[in-house]
Amino acid sequence: MSEQRATLLRQPPPDPNKAPIENVLEVTELSVFGPDIFTNTRQQWHPPGARGIYGGSVIALCLASAQRTVPDDFFIHSCHCYFLLAGSGELPILFHVERVRDGKSYATRTVQARQKGRCIFTTTISFVREGSSGSPGSQVSHAAPMPLGADGKPVSPPPDNLSDVPDLAAMGPFESNRIEVTNETSPHAHEKKTRQWVRARGKIGGGYQAHLNALAYVSDSYFIGTITRIHKLWRFPFPAADVDKLDPDMRERICKLNAWEGMGDPKEMVDRPEIGMMVSLDHTIYFHEPRKVRADEWMLSEMDSPWAGDGRGVVTQRIFSKDGTLLATCVQEGVVRLKDEAKAKGKESKL
Repeated sequence: MSEQRATLLRQPPPDPNKAPIENVLEVTELSVFGPDIFTNTRQQWHPPGARGIYGGSVIALCLASAQRTVPDDFFIHSCHCYFLLAGSGELPILFHVERVRDGKSYATRTVQARQKGRCIFTTTISFVREGSSGSPGSQVSHAAPMPLGADGKPVSPPPDNLSDVPDLAAMGPFESNRIEVTNETSPHAHEKKTRQWVRARGKIGGGYQAHLNALAYVSDSYFIGTITRIHKLWRFPFPAADVDKLDPDMRERICKLNAWEGMGDPKEMVDRPEIGMMVSLDHTIYFHEPRKVRADEWMLSEMDSPWAGDGRGVVTQRIFSKDGTLLATCVQEGVVRLKDEAKAKGKESKL
């Protein structure tokens, strides 16, 4: 399918004065279709093996569209999202913004992302007017501190020049370091956490809103996948025992990616349960310090899961700036189903 079909209008060339993430998340207003309707300016990424486009891009594009309908001194403080259908990277997306409420301190917007007339994603976004809560001395305040490392000191960001990053992990407008699993030897999955440093490539120059859009984009990265790491679940489309049968180049790439994602040596995954289906259902972000978000500087993402069962899992995430400021708290629930070995072997269940 031609490149133009992925967007409603012909895609402009990337703006070299903007960071890659700013180009990815640019939206175009379609006033000819009606008020408060926007569309993606550029084609969106469909991760290899995924059912649809990357969910973080839809979240961020909805936010970018909604922000265009509120005054500049209104900052997002929360968004509550539902993934309804897999989005296609070969079709344009229309973002319909509804102005639900405009108050003196708070404004509310709902956004529906649609493809071919069907709603694929919906979110309710709440904005707060900067300074409307009074002086700092008249407010209750506290925040979780930066997590501590094995040495008992706050964890430190990686060097600016990362090396030995797997090919798949080196794609896209963000860069990140190897995922670390803490308390890995615990027999209880809920006691484990994953940590990873992330930042946007290049320099974001579009102001605070561009940084907030970028944080929304990256918040969906490896989110529900935390379940696979704390339970040691094999996720590739072939048995772990067959890794040695791959050609040397592919075997090296799989081993490198598996280790980089905090899963260790594939040989340790032999006979471990395999993921049959994993997809996000909903996604919530609470933005705490919007003025302090610098998405083009290292941010620490720490995730854990308080519960999984009944074919679903819940994961919580905290995002910190490199100086230890808690920037955002996120929650996601998703479908997490193990591969049914009986069905895979053509056997019928006795249940």
